[in-house]
Amino acid sequence: MTSRNPRDSRLRLVRPRPLAAAPRAVTQRRSPRPAPRPPEGTPPPGELARMARTGLSDAARVARWADAALGPGRDGATPDGKGTLSDASAERAAAELGLTPVQVRADWDTARLAGLIEVHGGNARPGWRLRAWNRDDSAVLRGWVALFDAWSLAYPEPADHEPSAVAEVVSAMPQVLSFLQLSAGPVPMEQLLDLLEQRVTELRTERCEIPYGPQPDPASQAAAENTPLAPLLDWALHALASVGALTCADGQATLTPLGSWAVWVKLEQICVAAQSPAGNIEASAEDMLRGCAQLRPNAARAEYRAWLAARPVGSAITELLDAARGEDALSRGLAFEALRVVGAPAEPDVRAVAEETSLRPYALLWLAVHDGHDPEDAHEVLTRTEATWLWVDTAAAVADHGEAPLLVRHLESAVQPTVPMLLDEVRAVGHPRTVQVLVALAAAHPDPALAKAVRRAAFQVHTGGN
Repeated sequence: MTSRNPRDSRLRLVRPRPLAAAPRAVTQRRSPRPAPRPPEGTPPPGELARMARTGLSDAARVARWADAALGPGRDGATPDGKGTLSDASAERAAAELGLTPVQVRADWDTARLAGLIEVHGGNARPGWRLRAWNRDDSAVLRGWVALFDAWSLAYPEPADHEPSAVAEVVSAMPQVLSFLQLSAGPVPMEQLLDLLEQRVTELRTERCEIPYGPQPDPASQAAAENTPLAPLLDWALHALASVGALTCADGQATLTPLGSWAVWVKLEQICVAAQSPAGNIEASAEDMLRGCAQLRPNAARAEYRAWLAARPVGSAITELLDAARGEDALSRGLAFEALRVVGAPAEPDVRAVAEETSLRPYALLWLAVHDGHDPEDAHEVLTRTEATWLWVDTAAAVADHGEAPLLVRHLESAVQPTVPMLLDEVRAVGHPRTVQVLVALAAAHPDPALAKAVRRAAFQVHTGGN
């Protein structure tokens, strides 16, 4: 018996690769796009982060209070131990922080929108941004941008206006903000109202020309078209002012430095996607993921952000999960990388698909990282069977999109200590691509004895034998 006998072959074990192992394994190098520079006069990131910390200081204060007073197991926990902000908790926070209950609830809502507090079902807990608040400028800026993205939720919308008209104004505001950013100074309200009316008209025309998805009720649509837009523009501008994106005075609106920077970031994300060969911003989720397969991780994340920015978050999550259910294992891994960019809004949907066999390992890893696990250690939440399923799925992605040496190196990420144990558990796990993966591995491996054992296992899976 020689050391080449597969029964004695032990895998050279390394730490299992994270969720993006397959996409990164098949990535091809390309010349990086030069880092874009923000418009002249934009404060440096450190100064922008200081502004964001100042604007969110009250929300951070309430979040820290909640962390200290309402966390499970603490003396000051609420009766249900969930850390939720009940009426009693709001009154208690108001007394201890010298605020009114109304102020506490407003700051609590802001903290939630900025990701300083995360609510999972009936539980509330500190977000990772709160942990990094004092040391990580990028975490602070991401938190502020999350609040900026949610501006329409941060300020009560007019109760006496047609909801569809409000939705049209929300959809049209990115163009208004872009105009403000390009103007680099105060813009009269009359000019903004004219631009808003033009954009809303365009949206209505597009909706009539391209009947995609559920169509509005004719009576509701007629009511929206008869709704004056000036009060809604006033609401939108005050909502944006409430999150610190702009100021309104003397009949003019002006973006703050933070607001101008955030709009520039959004425009840059769209430009990145528009410059990609596949035109990813307008592509379906499946085509967008395929277009990102050849990009480096940072460039791919920029594509995900731009694609997500161009559509409602709910439908984007649904489309990504539908793509993950497809036959392409590479798209499955990339879909969950894109969902990582979505962040907290995707959690309920990801938690729901954790019951689906093909998505469960990806969902569990996503949830582990979302819950604060180190990405390098997140694999520890998987059972042996789940880890083996993920190994086969990742191998399928490598076999479909990578090169033979990558598939051979993929052996190193298996949790089993020997090749025979790996083959036994791969056969038992029942992955639909098991045969193809084993055949590809046998063809790629330079060790004839090991390749023979892998081919035998593939044949046994194919015939249902032992």
